[in-house]
Amino acid sequence: MQLTAPATGRTTTNARDADGMAVASFVLGLLGLLVFNLFLGPTAIVLAGVALWRGTGRRGRALLGLGLGVADLVVLVALMQADNALSWSF
Repeated sequence: MQLTAPATGRTTTNARDADGMAVASFVLGLLGLLVFNLFLGPTAIVLAGVALWRGTGRRGRALLGLGLGVADLVVLVALMQADNALSWSF
């Protein structure tokens, strides 16, 4: 007789947290293309990495967030090179 439920790989709390991180990385990466790409790009990359490491059910969304975070940094570097400055300003 078993007194406890069998252990599963994902608990509902961890699954929800990882899924939320995947969605947040996607949104922050997308928003980072427009504003604050210096801060939002790395944040999107970290959130996507943690979501993938925790085994999110929204793997595609996390990968998109990862790609958009990298794109944020590429856009930042391109704008800095076009302006011939160390930082981008209006």
